[in-house]
Parts: sequence; structure tokens; C-alpha cells
Amino acid sequence: MGKSLVQKILEPHIVEGKWDPGHEIAITIDQTLTQDATGTMAYLQFEAMDVPKVRTELSVSYVDHNTVQIGFENADDHRYLQTVAARYGIIYSRAGNGICHQVHLERFGRPGKTLLGSDSHTPTAGGVGMIGIGAGGLDVAVAMAGGPFYLACPRVIRINLHGQLQPWVAAKDVVLKVLEIFTTKGNVGCVFEYGGEGAKTLTVPMRATITNMGAECGVTTSVFPSDDVTLAFLKAQGRGEQWVPLSADEDAAYERVVDIDLGAIVPLAAYPHSPGNIKTVQELAGLEVNQVCLGSCTNSSYQDLMTVAYVLKGKAAHPGVSLVIAPGSRQVLQNITLNGGLGDLIAAGARIAESACGFCIGNSQSPQTDAVSIRTSNRNFLGRSGTKSAQVYLTSPETAAAAVVTGKLTDPRDLEQMGIHYPDIQMPDRFFLDDSMFIYPAEQPQDVEIYRGPNIGEPPSSEPLPETIDGVVTIKVGDKVTTDHIIPAGDKMKYRSNVPKYSEFLFEVVDPTFHDRAKAIQAAGQHNIIVAGASYGQGSSREHAALCPMYVGVKAVIAKSLERIHNANLINFGIVPLTFANEADYEGIEQGDELEIPNIRRVIEQGGKLVVKNRTKGTEFEVVCNLSERERESILAGGTLAYMKAQSA
Repeated sequence: MGKSLVQKILEPHIVEGKWDPGHEIAITIDQTLTQDATGTMAYLQFEAMDVPKVRTELSVSYVDHNTVQIGFENADDHRYLQTVAARYGIIYSRAGNGICHQVHLERFGRPGKTLLGSDSHTPTAGGVGMIGIGAGGLDVAVAMAGGPFYLACPRVIRINLHGQLQPWVAAKDVVLKVLEIFTTKGNVGCVFEYGGEGAKTLTVPMRATITNMGAECGVTTSVFPSDDVTLAFLKAQGRGEQWVPLSADEDAAYERVVDIDLGAIVPLAAYPHSPGNIKTVQELAGLEVNQVCLGSCTNSSYQDLMTVAYVLKGKAAHPGVSLVIAPGSRQVLQNITLNGGLGDLIAAGARIAESACGFCIGNSQSPQTDAVSIRTSNRNFLGRSGTKSAQVYLTSPETAAAAVVTGKLTDPRDLEQMGIHYPDIQMPDRFFLDDSMFIYPAEQPQDVEIYRGPNIGEPPSSEPLPETIDGVVTIKVGDKVTTDHIIPAGDKMKYRSNVPKYSEFLFEVVDPTFHDRAKAIQAAGQHNIIVAGASYGQGSSREHAALCPMYVGVKAVIAKSLERIHNANLINFGIVPLTFANEADYEGIEQGDELEIPNIRRVIEQGGKLVVKNRTKGTEFEVVCNLSERERESILAGGTLAYMKAQSA
């Protein structure tokens, strides 16, 4: 039996376990990346491990999220990140150099390597045949310290691409079609492996768009083969010598095989408030548009922005449309400037934002009340834009450009009737390269003094798992609750290294009274318990969605199902992840109910059934706690840091 591409890359990296889909394995990590919203806590945790230097082949610290510096907090934390990078052997990518995923794809991504990043869109690197996995900051800190990364050996789903895209249909439409097929839930523990003749028609930036948004399906990662297209991209980046050919064996077996005809795909859009809400643009056509935001790690490449520049050349943005463009990297900005694209965009009325996450995470360019905002980013969760009443639609750059011209959501194929012909933008043979915004580690690291501003605190510690969880359902939420619902991004992220302050905003979008209620329950000596529906913890990898609940005394989450990264983060911080044995029991619980989980420590240690008693209702129900031996020890100790300290002792 032949091997899949995923198996070929991962199997040589396995240090514990074996290739057996569904069972836990541990893999070595070649590279790590962090961004400033999650990286500050990751490096504080790394420092707590008392390791003199990172032990990976390459680790990069990017500043791309909290670049809006109102108040001292972000600037202080960036200084911390720069000095800690110099001290511990990490490359530091300065603010303005670009979004971590776009820059890493350009300058560091390598076929056949493993990459662990403290951001859920780390799978972008799959566009160059690399296994990139998003994780919580603590898992990344462990990898930087030389430890392995644990995951379920993936079930590999093969997606065969046939034919080629029609004019005005883009890679974004391909991944929206994938979301239509697989939805945003039910794919935990899987990896998408792309192949087929159609894959050869897609450039690396197009492939990266597709692997980037695989995260919205909940898969561990997505990957394309490393072929002649990959080689051409690496040569254009001056890194041709790093190329290796990688592809699946013809007789490889897969969990599932899906065939997609690229030629049959039409322009698509994700309507509010989920990337999984898919309709054709024709179905939505005519909707008045107030704002168009082009950029984010999904669609901010040279090819994307030159396509938009071509469409808008000699035209002005519709009077009702505010147009914002954020190039994905300084390299993209420099190259569209050299080729005249930037001038065309500015002449059309574009507001040029810095090369950062910006509007995608809601820390700038929030739309007006009740606005319709067309965005090329990857998430349109309720309130993520910074305006709770806004209606955010996710589209391709081509569809976004059509909205700029017409002022309405418009099928870009209709632009032909306006005399605007499809732009066939070719990738350059060689990009203009300038790596001067990278700061490399100090030659004398022992002389570096790490800067710590007043916003920086020690990582909070949790207590060992009690014999019995005796608590209150502090909040009950429904399906598809994201990490944005649990702890917001935007302007609140400046408190990411100040957990007591950041915790005040827990569930702000859903129930702003949660924090005070949780603290009162904690003060009364009881535990906080969260009850949730299906696919709890979708979205960002931010570990604060577990760290902050731990800080206010949450001891258990009971859900219909949990997403991979959030489930791991809960374990890392000593919160027990539980699922209903019978999902119908979800209906019998209300917020405020007092729950007891007797003998939970003994059951997790020795095995057996876990029964939850609802003292308020006088009922009981069974829950499931699926933990590996390592996860069991971590939960019992009170989290991964406590477990590691116990192991060291």
C-alpha cells in the first residue's frame, strides 16, 4: 500500500507512537512562528521552562496583530518580544514587515518540513508542501524548548482537483466550495490533501489561500504537493535550492476521496455570520455595499492585489463604498509599487492600510452601523469586525473589486459587460527582495536585557484537579461558539499579557455579565462550568479562550463537541473537556443550574463512567472524557506547565 503525501511528511517526524490514524502521536517540529497577540504569553511560558535557547531549526516572532498603538501596552509588549527574541535565538519580524503567514510563505516555508504556529491559519504553509499546524501558545513554547507536539494521527482526506478555473473564478471560490462540501464542523482530526491535474494550474499564492481557509473546516491542516509550481515560487523568492519534490503514491489509501471540477465552480460568497454559510454571488447580487476590505492572510498576495489593481485602473471607487487595502507583506507592497499597481489602487480611492492583520481581527476599519462589508479575509463571525450590527461577507478579490466598481455585490463575470476584461496576472520570475525588516538573534545573547513593561504579568497557574467538581453553569451557549465569542480580539487584545484585565471581557459578545458572575461564583468557593453545543471553540488558536476562563475558576466545559485546538488549550490549562454521552441531555440544563461531578479525579485516574448530577433539576446524565495518558496526567496536575514542573522534579 502506497503512502499519502501527509504520511510521507509526518512519519519521519514521529517520535512517539506510530502511523495509526485516530491514535495519538508526537512529532518533532522543525520551525515555529508566533504573532504578537498570542506570542507574548507563549514567550512568557517559554521563559518559565528555563531553556537557554530555542531548539528548533528556525523560530520566528512576527508583529502583525496589535500594530495599532493607542496606549503603551502594545508598544511595550513589542519591545518585550524583540528583546526575548534576541536573547533566545529567535528571528524577529518587525511591525510593518507583514502578516506572519504571508511572510513565512515567502521567506521561510520549506517543502517537507513541519511548522507549528500560535495562530490557527498556520496551515497557509501547506501551499508550499509544508505541514503547518496551528496550536496554542503553550504548545508552541514546548516545541521551541525542544519538546514534541502531540496530536491525533490524522485521517487524510484526498481532494482531487480537475480541470481549471474559469475567468473571474478564484482560489477563494475553491475553498468556499470546500466549505460548502465539508461545513465548519465534524472534521476534527482530519487533514485535507490536495492533488490531481487541476492542482498544477494553481500558483502557490492560490494554493495558500485554499490551505489557509481549511482552518475554517476545523481540519488539522491542509497541504499541496511540492512540484514544479512550488519550485518556480521558491526560485522567485531566491530560495530554489530549498525545493524538494513531494507527492503521494498513486496507490495511497485515504479516509475519503472528494473530486472537484474547477471548471464548474462559480463565484461564491460566505454570508453572515459564518464562513460555512455559502451562496453563489449571483444569488446575493444587488446587495448594496458600504465597505470593501482587501487583504488579510488569505488574499493579500502580489497576484491578488495586482488583479484588483487591473480591475480598478482608471476607475474610482463607488461613492458609497469605503475601500481599504492591506498588502500581506512589505514584499507585496514593494512589488506592486514597482509594477505600478499601488498607484492604480490609490488613484481609485483606496485607503492603504499597513501590512498587518488590521481589519480582519477588528482592531481597525470597523464598518458603520448595520453596514454591509465585503472582505477577502477568512472569518465573518458576529462582531469580529468591531461593529456588532455589521453584515460581513467573505469573497474573492475579484468579487470584492466588482463591488468597488458597482457599489453592489456583483458577480465579477458581469464586469465583461462593462468593458472590464479578465486580468491574467502572471507570477514574476523573480520578486524584489528586501529582508532588512528581520532582526536576527544577538551574537552575545547573555548580554541582552529583556524588557518588561507594566502590562506584563506572570502566566497564571492553576490548581490540581479536585476530587469532585462542585459548581454552577455560569453560561450556556449554543452551536458554533468561536474563540472570538469567548474572548474578543480587536482593541481588547492589548491586554493579552495581562490576564486579570483581559478576563474582564470574557463572553463580551454573548453575555457581558459573565465575568462578574464567574468571579462571584469563584469567591463563593464553587467552580464555574460552561455548557455548550456543537463545535465549541471554533476559530482562532488563542489560548486566552482557555487561559482566561481558568483564571476565573472554570473547571469544566461540557459540550456536544469541541474543536481540536481549543480542546488542547483547555487541557493545557487544567480545564476538563467533557462531551455529552447523549446530546439530548444538553436540553435539560439551564444557566444557573448547580452541577456536581463526583469522584472525577478518581475516574480520570482509574477509568469508569463520569456522571454529572444536576442538583437543581434532580437529574443526572453521563459525559465522556477522551484523554490520552499524557493528557490525563496533565489534567490531574492542573495543566501542562504544572505537569512539566512535576516531571522535572
